[in-house]
Amino acid sequence: MKEQIIYSLDEVPAVAERVKAYIQGCKVVTLTGSLGAGKTTLMHALMTQYGVQEQVTSPTFTYVNRYTNKENNLFYHFDLYRLSSVDDLYALGFDEYLHDLHAQLFIEWPSVALRLLQTVPTCHITIDYHGLDKRILTISKEDAHE
Repeated sequence: MKEQIIYSLDEVPAVAERVKAYIQGCKVVTLTGSLGAGKTTLMHALMTQYGVQEQVTSPTFTYVNRYTNKENNLFYHFDLYRLSSVDDLYALGFDEYLHDLHAQLFIEWPSVALRLLQTVPTCHITIDYHGLDKRILTISKEDAHE
């Protein structure tokens, strides 16, 4: 199942609402796209949809940011851009985050982790430029493979 959305930057909150409905049931959501395409902007809008009050920032230099909402739902936002191997992920304890039953994971630059994600329901989001002032978001869902 795949869906595409073309939108302008002022439509990001509405797009986040659609994405939130689509990703229901996904343990992990990957975010892929060119630098500056809007991955972190979408993350901010998604966390707003989930009721997160904290400021959402890119975890580029911290590897992971942790957010909670009023219902104590837990969200981890990863940026794996600087990691080069699965060994790096294990060294940082990624498998513990992945198997946290009470958390949902959002991963920017997920290529190094894709092999590990095969055992959990995962949604994949790709954001690309579509002309000068629009973006195209493609979203798909994968079931877990044992």
